[in-house]
Amino acid sequence: MSRAAADTVALVTGSTDGLGRALAERLAALGATVHIHGRSEERLEAARREIVAATGNERVHPHLADFASLAQVRGLADEIGALPALHLLVNNAGIGSGLPDSPDRQESADGIELRLAVNYLAGFLLTTHLVPLLESSAPARVVMVASLGQAALDFDDPMLGRTRYEGRRAYAQSKLAQISFANELAARLGPDSGVTVNSLHPATFMPTKIVLDERGTSVDDLQRGVDSTIRLALDPKLDGVTGRFFDREQESRAESQAYDPDARRQLWELSEELTKPFV
Repeated sequence: MSRAAADTVALVTGSTDGLGRALAERLAALGATVHIHGRSEERLEAARREIVAATGNERVHPHLADFASLAQVRGLADEIGALPALHLLVNNAGIGSGLPDSPDRQESADGIELRLAVNYLAGFLLTTHLVPLLESSAPARVVMVASLGQAALDFDDPMLGRTRYEGRRAYAQSKLAQISFANELAARLGPDSGVTVNSLHPATFMPTKIVLDERGTSVDDLQRGVDSTIRLALDPKLDGVTGRFFDREQESRAESQAYDPDARRQLWELSEELTKPFV
């Protein structure tokens, strides 16, 4: 059973610009209590002020964390975990395959390949720590903002340190990892937990900072991405639907590794190992 948007407490990661910013404003306009996240205190506060001014909803709360640092991700998890309820978690924060970040191989503060760390591993750590709160708040939903750009993870070289590095490949790997994790978490939680976990490609090349810096042009408009993500987050027709991947509004199929139980187990074990110091 779903709940009214006005009764929803939501966290949207990466919500100082682009899709995340627009999602946070839409949720606030619908009356939800919205926790927004960013890595710049100045931009985070500006986003909060703008959302409140645009919607009249004062229940917009900022949280600062750099997802290139798992210690800061854990700090965010502790902050949100102390809330009395959380009904919606939208894992949206991420970096692209090239500009404005370097297309070259970089590492996070923890020595992890940067795109895997920010796009996937931060969400893994945050989500697994918030599962108890989501379960106690059920019905609740987790939405992974992924992509049609997907590539299977090479478990012999998951951080692409021994092969020729390509930002596009690293990005695609991180997006498939999100989907695989969503499918595995949905299976582990099961149908009786009251928590659904799904992933989606919200729209194609929206006019976000990442897309415009990399391509210079967009395809779908931003509202298309907002509409498809809000549907997955709130639509009562999707009550109980879990472990699925959507291409905008249509259920679709991700790259095959996302459905391989052995690969999903390997990914989970790798993720636990990499995040172990922060558990």
